[in-house]
Amino acid sequence: MDLVVVSNRVARAKANEPMTGGLAAALLPVVEKSGAIWVGSSGRVRDNVSRDSFAEIESLGAGALALLDLPAAHYGGYYEGFANSALWPALHSRADLIQVAPGDYQSYREVNAFMARALMRFCKPDTMLWIQDYHFLALGAELRKLGIRHPIGFFLHTPWPVRRIMSGVPHHRDLVEAMLCYDLIGFQTEDDCENFAAYLRAELGLAVADGEVVSRFGTSRIATFPIGIDVDGFAAQAQRAASHPEVSRLRKSLHGERLAIGVDRVDYSKGLVNRISAFDRLFEIEPALKRAVSLLQIATPSRGGIEAYSNLQDALSRQVTEVNGRHGEVDWTPIRYLSKGFSQTVLAGFYRAAQVGVVTPLHDGMNLVAKEYVAAQNPVDPGVLVLSKFAGAANELDAALLVNPHDIDGMARAIAMALAMPATERRMRWEAMMARLRAGTIHQWFSGFTAALEATRAAGRPPALVRPLRSLSGAAC
Repeated sequence: MDLVVVSNRVARAKANEPMTGGLAAALLPVVEKSGAIWVGSSGRVRDNVSRDSFAEIESLGAGALALLDLPAAHYGGYYEGFANSALWPALHSRADLIQVAPGDYQSYREVNAFMARALMRFCKPDTMLWIQDYHFLALGAELRKLGIRHPIGFFLHTPWPVRRIMSGVPHHRDLVEAMLCYDLIGFQTEDDCENFAAYLRAELGLAVADGEVVSRFGTSRIATFPIGIDVDGFAAQAQRAASHPEVSRLRKSLHGERLAIGVDRVDYSKGLVNRISAFDRLFEIEPALKRAVSLLQIATPSRGGIEAYSNLQDALSRQVTEVNGRHGEVDWTPIRYLSKGFSQTVLAGFYRAAQVGVVTPLHDGMNLVAKEYVAAQNPVDPGVLVLSKFAGAANELDAALLVNPHDIDGMARAIAMALAMPATERRMRWEAMMARLRAGTIHQWFSGFTAALEATRAAGRPPALVRPLRSLSGAAC
C-alpha cells in the first residue's frame, strides 16, 4: 500500500523550525516513520503554475515531502477568503465573523481542483489518499471527477459546528455534498460526528446508520479518530531540552517565581483575551501571588491579512500593556508576551519549566499543546494543566483542572488552585493523563485511520454513481 497525505501546511524535520502544535507538527513523526508521501503547499504562489511543477520534492525519514506552488490568481480567495474567512469562523462557531467576497468559493474550488490534478502523478494502483483539514473539503470530489476510484479518506482537525452555524456558510450544501465523495470521514470527537450527522439529516435528507451514510455517490463511513502526539518522543525531547540555552535563560530569569505558560497562534478561537483577563483577575483576588508567578504567553502571529486577526493582535498588545502597567513592578513583569514562534525542542523545554500549563480555547478540535504540556512534565514534580472544557482534549485529559473560558473568575480560581496543589495530587493527576495519552498516541491515530480506510477498498466507488455535483466547479463523484 502506498499512502499519500495531503495538507495545506507541512513541516520539515528541522530542529530550529518554529512550530506551535497543530496539524503539521503532529503529522511530521508519522510521515517520517510510515514512508508516506506528504503533499502540501510550498507557501509560495505564482502565475502560470503547472500541476506538474512541484517546487521541491525531498526525503522525509522513510517518506517524502512534495511541495507545490499554488496559483496566484486563486490563492487569496482560497486561503484568506473562503477557507479562513468563511470556513474557519463557522467551524469554530463564530458565524458573526463569516465574510465572503464574490469569487472566494470559486477560488476555493479551483485550488482544490488544482491540487487534485497535481496528485495524479502519485496515484498508483494500490495508492490510498488521506486528505487533511478544512482547506480541502472538496478535494475528494475533484479527484473523483478525474476518475480516481482509489480509497480516499478525510480528517477534520477542527470542530464541526451545529447545523445552524454551518448553514450560514455560503454554498454549504454543495460543499458537504462534495465531502460525501470520501470513503472515510474522520472527526476529533463524538460531538463533531453527531453535528455532521444532524446536518446530513436536516439539510440533505440523508440518514446515518451504524456510522455509515449512503448517498447518490456511494457509501461513506463517519467515525471519530482523536489525534494524539508522540508521547514518549516528546517527553524525551523535553528532558533533553532542559539544557538548551533558551530554556536555561528562561529558568535563570525567574528569580524564584513560578511560571505559567500558554502557547497559541493569535486566533480568536484560542481565548487569549479571556486568558489575560483571568491573570489580571488572579492578581486582584490573590495579591499574595504578585511577584510569585508570571505568565509566559507565546502568541505566534497568524493570518495578518484578515481584519479579525489584525484587530485581535492589536487588542492583545494593548491588554497586555494595561495588565503589566497595573500589576507590574520594576523587577517583575506579570505577563511575558512574546509575539513569535519557537522550535518544538525549545517549546518542550519551556513546558517542562512551567508549573502551570494554561490551555483555554473558546472552541478547539483537539489542542495538541495540552497534550504536549502533559508529556513534557517531570514525573517527580509535574506541573498542572488548566484546560478549557471546550477543547477536544478535555474528553481525554479529564484529570486536568477543567474550566469554562468565559468564566474569568473561575479561571482565576483554577490557576490559584493549580499553584497551591500539593505534589501528591499533582503526580496523581499527571499519571492519569499520561495513561490516557499513551492509550491514544499519534502513531495509533495514524494506523487506526489508515486501517479503516484500507477496509473501504473492497467496497470501492461504483462507476454508475458518477454524476455531477451541483457545484460551481462541476465536480463529480
